[in-house]
Amino acid sequence: MDLKDSLSRFKQQQERCQSSLASIAANQALTSKPKHRAQPINAPSVPARPSQPIKFSNDTERLQHINSIRKSPVGAQMKLVIELLYKTRQAFTAEQINETTYVDIHGNKAVFDSLRNNPKVHYDGRRFSYKSKHDLKGKDQLLVLIRRYAEGLAVVEIKDAYPTVMEDLQALKAAGEVWLLSNMDSQEDIVYPNDPKAKIKVDDDLKQLFRDIELPRDMVDIEKELHKNGIKPMTNTAKRRAAAQIDGVKPKPKAKKKQREITKRTKLTNAHLPELFENLNT
Repeated sequence: MDLKDSLSRFKQQQERCQSSLASIAANQALTSKPKHRAQPINAPSVPARPSQPIKFSNDTERLQHINSIRKSPVGAQMKLVIELLYKTRQAFTAEQINETTYVDIHGNKAVFDSLRNNPKVHYDGRRFSYKSKHDLKGKDQLLVLIRRYAEGLAVVEIKDAYPTVMEDLQALKAAGEVWLLSNMDSQEDIVYPNDPKAKIKVDDDLKQLFRDIELPRDMVDIEKELHKNGIKPMTNTAKRRAAAQIDGVKPKPKAKKKQREITKRTKLTNAHLPELFENLNT
């Protein structure tokens, strides 16, 4: 009897120990779960999203894209970097450029040397940044620069100074601060300063006197008047006329356009008017 009692008590102790271990494991599982945001009582329960399997195709495409960039010509890689520097106007290290454009500057000496020596790129020994011809920060500095060039400044020299330079240029033109004209020879825009000191009011009588001045009708007389006032004319009409008389050069008469003759082979569209075709060439 004593042995049976001992066995029964031992089984009871084992059951209590197992229940204690089970409760401890359950408590640990509850505390280790991540905290979720509280949901409203009436909100529908959202089923847990199954973890999606990893797709290796996207990574393969990215690696192929990186490989195509790094195997592209030096000029193409430089273009990617310079576009990044131009659009952001920030300084980037070689590592940051690699992360953004996949251009490995440290791994390609030709790209590194070309960027370092490019006139549009500034390299301080660690970072690369965009370098324009004129270092301008806004509209006020732009106006100061234009006023330094009384004979005009080509727009192409300032169009990359900062991102909104063209908008500021149009604003200065609208405000009457500058003149924006096109050069017919070079087919490029030139900006001129509108000097506020030159804004004067002219009397109507003086304007009328200027309009009443009659200019010589002969080009030779105009050139003589220019010489009298110390201005060298761009033409020499007297010399040109004398050379034409010596060489016997006469202006070529305009060639008359040969009138098309109507023959019997000509396709007639006004056959109902026979009087137009009385003199047909045979």
